[in-house]
Amino acid sequence: MDNIILQTNGITVKYGDFLALDNVSISIKEKHIYGFIGENGAGKTTLMRVITGLSYPTSGEFTLFGKNTQADILKMRRRVGSIIEAPTLYPNYTAYQNLELQRVLIGNPDKGVCDRLLDLVGLKEVRSKKVKKFSMGMKQRLGIALALVGKPKLLILDEPINGLDPKNISELRVLLKKLNEENDVTLFISSHILNELYLLATDYYIIHKGRIIESLTHDELETKCRQYIKVRTNELPRCITVIENAYSDAEYKVVDDETMHLFSQIEKAEDIAKLLMENQIVTKEFSVTEQSLEEYFLGVTGGVENA
Repeated sequence: MDNIILQTNGITVKYGDFLALDNVSISIKEKHIYGFIGENGAGKTTLMRVITGLSYPTSGEFTLFGKNTQADILKMRRRVGSIIEAPTLYPNYTAYQNLELQRVLIGNPDKGVCDRLLDLVGLKEVRSKKVKKFSMGMKQRLGIALALVGKPKLLILDEPINGLDPKNISELRVLLKKLNEENDVTLFISSHILNELYLLATDYYIIHKGRIIESLTHDELETKCRQYIKVRTNELPRCITVIENAYSDAEYKVVDDETMHLFSQIEKAEDIAKLLMENQIVTKEFSVTEQSLEEYFLGVTGGVENA
């Protein structure tokens, strides 16, 4: 059975009349990678702040590495690394000096850890360069190195790829996978770039208006992300009528004024294409595709913004 290293039970956070978190209960298993999905203001950062001790719940409790008393949780947080909102860096210090200061502050006696981490995150060649001259991607990688100074078994990352270009995103994904697979680090990650989470995560929690509305594994997500026939045409109303007359059980969704997704009759895609041609309906696009994580998220939340 997978070892649960974090368990929250009914975590609720209220700010006046605003309910930021509403009875949130999640389980984080050892060596998994969790994607935490929700629109802006859904409660992602709030929960991460509670877990890391930056905020306190109004009610509810949680267990960290099997401990649930306040004193024990404080000790267990030494096994947690995090970047909440943005990494805290000293711009006039070098990459090495930032890490060395963190090592001293947390009391890690291993003086070689800084160079090893710089090598791990691909910054060894710029160890003596001041952080104010770093790119966004370099700062994010240094932030992760800072979070790893205490050799954590749980790494909590709030929007770690926000503002990065595609090359840096790809490099960071490789790094996070390496941490998980080679160092047995459990990851709890929120991100606006849902397709990146799809490439990285083994499990997902979807939060909406402060409540967890769904939890699922990557395999379960792939099962639920259904295939569909995408049809784009200037004659959408007549297209729908033709399909409904031919297939009374047609299941579809109108996406916009000229686009529909047909979820049924996937195996009859060629017949449907022929049907539209016979009815002289000109299509701009006709393809069989599959829902992305972003499309699935929008479907379960009913929203138009992604996480």
